[in-house]
Amino acid sequence: MNRRNFLHTVTLAAGAPLLTRDNLFPRLFLQQDPDEALCIKKFEIAVSEGWQKLPIGEVIVNVGKTFLGTKYVGHILEARGPEHLIVNMRALDCVSFYENSLVIARCIKMNKMTFDEYKKQLQFIRYRGGIINGYASRLHYTSDYFYDDARRGVWKLMAKELGGIPYVKKLDFMSTHPDVYWQIRESDTVKKQIEAMEKEISKRTIYYIPKDKVAGISDKIHDGDILGITTSIEGIDTSHTGICIWQDKELHFMHAPLAGGHVEISERVLWDYLAHNKKQTGILIARPLEPV
Repeated sequence: MNRRNFLHTVTLAAGAPLLTRDNLFPRLFLQQDPDEALCIKKFEIAVSEGWQKLPIGEVIVNVGKTFLGTKYVGHILEARGPEHLIVNMRALDCVSFYENSLVIARCIKMNKMTFDEYKKQLQFIRYRGGIINGYASRLHYTSDYFYDDARRGVWKLMAKELGGIPYVKKLDFMSTHPDVYWQIRESDTVKKQIEAMEKEISKRTIYYIPKDKVAGISDKIHDGDILGITTSIEGIDTSHTGICIWQDKELHFMHAPLAGGHVEISERVLWDYLAHNKKQTGILIARPLEPV
């Protein structure tokens, strides 16, 4: 039996028995694909520590902690060639950090802990409607990412409910900076698709919490909430993303920062972290829902 057939054999379909310490995936099968090995290792930890019984927000935080120290690499998804699903758990940017934490948590909660299911869920949250259809089908802007995944029940947008105000922003950073994106620079068709996408997103009414209001609503933010940090930079909605985490009754931020070079938990509490960056203006909040 080859390795892939073995993994299919032990697929944890909904309702199947949980993995236990006695039937974890044999490590002799984990040598071919380093990302698959990391994925299965995290599933093993989840099973051994009973994470499936926890609320999804707590599972996301637990998974996120397994990435602490993982190196930051920018533009991790910008590979040459046709658009395709890129998997990389060995190096992360701020988006792929929360993506991986969320996707692995969803697999754990659904009791579908296989690498194939992980990839299925990653595509589901990363692409508009869960379908890969060229570069423009990837959810590039955070507000679009949050909107599309909220529409499909991955999470609930919380800023309005928590007293947020409309976030009015014209999005055009990608189309006006083709030097940063080879896909746009090398294809007029892709550029037009991105421009159309930017216009559509810019029409939406979205809400954010201004950073001077974050401390006042912090007790309403949960472990595992996903944040998009809004910015004063023209043409773009957010400049950073990460995961909320409570430590010693204080709200912190787990993220993959450019400065520092690896996944970490902020030393400062969230509102103080925001206050120390003049270009950060507030937060978008997405609260992950239990997968069905």
